Amino acid sequence: MKSNSMVHSKKTVTAITYIALILGSVVMIFPFVWMILTSSKTISESMQIPPSIFPAQLMLDNFVEAVKSLPFMNLYINTALMILFRVLCAVAFSSMAGYAFAKLKFKGKNLLFTIVLVQMMLPSQIFIIPQYQMVAKLSAADTVFALVFPGLVSAFGTFFLRQAYMGIPNEIGEAAYLDGCNQWQVFTKVMFPLTSSSVAALCVFTAVFAYGDLMWPLVVNSDLKMMTLSSGLATLRGQFSTNFPVLMAGSLLAMLPMVVLYMFFQRQFIEGVAMTGGK
Repeated sequence: MKSNSMVHSKKTVTAITYIALILGSVVMIFPFVWMILTSSKTISESMQIPPSIFPAQLMLDNFVEAVKSLPFMNLYINTALMILFRVLCAVAFSSMAGYAFAKLKFKGKNLLFTIVLVQMMLPSQIFIIPQYQMVAKLSAADTVFALVFPGLVSAFGTFFLRQAYMGIPNEIGEAAYLDGCNQWQVFTKVMFPLTSSSVAALCVFTAVFAYGDLMWPLVVNSDLKMMTLSSGLATLRGQFSTNFPVLMAGSLLAMLPMVVLYMFFQRQFIEGVAMTGGK
């Protein structure tokens, strides 16, 4: 009798859990569904109160208007280059810094790592003015370098890979050192290959963060052809009125690359989320 009640209570908890997850999934996916539906509506339908869920007829002209309004090819290229160089910089510098903080002993290590953590705690907006001043001094505004500049170093990447290196036993590095490897060879030939899954997760995270960066590209690049997808879409929003169907059509076109990226690297993304909580 007691066993039957325990089984019944377990099934009830499982059913409630699934219902909560399904409701959460609906809440999360609804904005994307609404974006797709709005991209096929007319302006009057998008502003209708009460709102109409489905369009009276599909308006594919919104996508044509979005492509005419923005130089999407330039935006795709700028975004791809920004993501590529930020990922390369994050992997290169964060791997070396993370290895140093995890495995090396030097004076001021704890103080320097505390500074890294403080940078993670502060909002990124407070760095915009000094970063822009540095870019302006270099006469690098309206360039791809200006888009990459804030991602040359990554506090998150340093912390993330430090956690990965701390999960590797010290005996592995000591064995390589006894076999004749110097510190650089221990890092490049032994330790770094063992963090391949963490590096892949960092690449995905860095790409997602770079893709969603809006304020910095708007500040540093005023030329529409040198903007990224997020900042270019922001120009479609008018001061007094906005053509929401065209804006949603442009957003759908801008979203496709990251959807494809997630489809290919969803395992690394999920692993990265799991690994950020511990060693």
